[in-house]
Amino acid sequence: MGAIVKRLKSKPLQPAGGSGGTVIITSKCTDKFTGGEERMNRKRVGAGLMTLFLIASAVLTACQPAANDVTSTVRVARIPVLDTLPLYVAQQEGLFEKHGVTVEIIPVASAPERDQLIAAGQADAMINEVLSTMFANKESIQMQTVRYARTATSTAPIFRILAAKDAGITSLDQLKGVPVGVSDGTIIAYLTERLLQAEGFSKDEIQTTSVPSISDRMALLGSGQLKAAMLPDPLSTLAVQQGANVVIEDSTHPEYSFSTLTFSKAFLDANPTTVKNFLAAWEDAVTLINADGT
Repeated sequence: MGAIVKRLKSKPLQPAGGSGGTVIITSKCTDKFTGGEERMNRKRVGAGLMTLFLIASAVLTACQPAANDVTSTVRVARIPVLDTLPLYVAQQEGLFEKHGVTVEIIPVASAPERDQLIAAGQADAMINEVLSTMFANKESIQMQTVRYARTATSTAPIFRILAAKDAGITSLDQLKGVPVGVSDGTIIAYLTERLLQAEGFSKDEIQTTSVPSISDRMALLGSGQLKAAMLPDPLSTLAVQQGANVVIEDSTHPEYSFSTLTFSKAFLDANPTTVKNFLAAWEDAVTLINADGT
């Protein structure tokens, strides 16, 4: 496990049955997704957002025997964020194989590209956010959220608004009216607005510009073509190491920030046992990551 796990030290993921709000598949014939622990949600996520989350997730499924599973292979669309670390730990440690699942990781550069792969049936699962699930399910249920992937805490941010090295922006107040690089229609854009509003910015003082690709956003920030940008870990950490300045991070308002693990409804309906086994391997990986003390 070694170097991969070390990178997540002090940035805990959420285990099942604890405060992570994991959603699991029951093993009885009345198979459906049921919520895990809900107490943390009442404290950390606003009631309105949680209602939208539950509606968007639509996590009820019909009873399907294990023998009816179509495949044991899961194709996962992966954007470059730290939240996907359990995928690599599970692969490296043979956890998917242990649980009888084959996983194909499909790298993508942006959230819109990730969502398009799922919509086109070219991927089965993804690490995403509530907003993309809501958009996908606007007309009918296309995606189903099965668990939290990672949540921000007061000591472990997921997203940061960074200023370019030579932009001259060293305080939050200097960000007023400055276009911030985001990906429109994603948690990046939503969180940028919510964080700045929480810090007293008016709508007129919040300016954004769309750069969907995370790596492109980081490159433009590094070159100074963007004065500011919202980036996820681990690229935000790398950008800081290259000279970018942290203006604000979601650890100041962790109630707004979390990621989820989501499957296409078609795949979930056809392969409930495969999904259950995938989640078991994921949980084993999370346990290894959180237990690593090196």
